[in-house]
Amino acid sequence: MEYAPEEYTRHYIVQALFKLMSEYEFEKISVSDIALKAGVGRATFYRYFKRKEDVIEFYFTHNTKEFMFEQHYYPRCREDYIKIVRDVFEKFKKNKECFKLIKRAHLEYLYLDFLNRNFTETFKREYEETGRYAPYLYAGMVFNVSMLWLESDCKDSVENLAETMINAIYFDK
Repeated sequence: MEYAPEEYTRHYIVQALFKLMSEYEFEKISVSDIALKAGVGRATFYRYFKRKEDVIEFYFTHNTKEFMFEQHYYPRCREDYIKIVRDVFEKFKKNKECFKLIKRAHLEYLYLDFLNRNFTETFKREYEETGRYAPYLYAGMVFNVSMLWLESDCKDSVENLAETMINAIYFDK
């Protein structure tokens, strides 16, 4: 995936924040600390973000865009959905250290808020007939399973997680 120059700056800021979060408590990290670590000025930070939490929200958004870019098909059957869920958890596992830092900082609510927004937008666009509760059901399932999985350092297999989630939705087994 190709990035525009301003995207690189955002990524430097994201990397700086997570590096600082690995060393310090989130509350003690200032925008100046992040800017210095990223090699940018405070004004540059504020050009892209209003607050530190926005950096984490950008991280989620970017990873989702990257994930969607990698998907090459529209799900049509149970096996397709298992593959998508498996891919989601593979991506989560790949980024588990960042999620551990987010959880340690008690910022999991940012992840849940992001999932709620993302699922709601997707369902409005692609599955409008499912009603207003369905996106929250899926978002809650992904959030709760991923947070529980993180507690065990993502030891359970991705395949088992995907099967469990899809079996909870499809009762035709």
